[in-house]
Amino acid sequence: QVQLVESGGGLMQAGGSLRLSCAASGRAFSTYVMAWFRQTPGKEREFVATITASGAMTNYADSVKGRFTISRDNAKNTVYLQINNLQTEDTAVYYCAAGSSPYGRTRSAFGSWGQGTQVTVSS
Repeated sequence: QVQLVESGGGLMQAGGSLRLSCAASGRAFSTYVMAWFRQTPGKEREFVATITASGAMTNYADSVKGRFTISRDNAKNTVYLQINNLQTEDTAVYYCAAGSSPYGRTRSAFGSWGQGTQVTVSS
């Protein structure tokens, strides 16, 4: 099991940029596929992006392609989500997750979750 703590959220202006971080502790971070999801009140948790254990492959939801970049630093046990050109519809709680499937896009594919960090984008 791996423990995850997200940070970097806040109140942002539309058009700005933000980098979220997720620090991991526990068993072998570098062996996990990592992902970011987001959730708004009353909606299902939505897949955003995944990155393989080595960082060689990434996968994005169509809605965020071109603006979001997932990356990881295995030496620092940290995964990042860079968000550029923030839009009001990016407002959500962002969660990082750890799993084993590089093709997973659903909550059930990931066994470890952080507490989430709130991102609010104002126009």
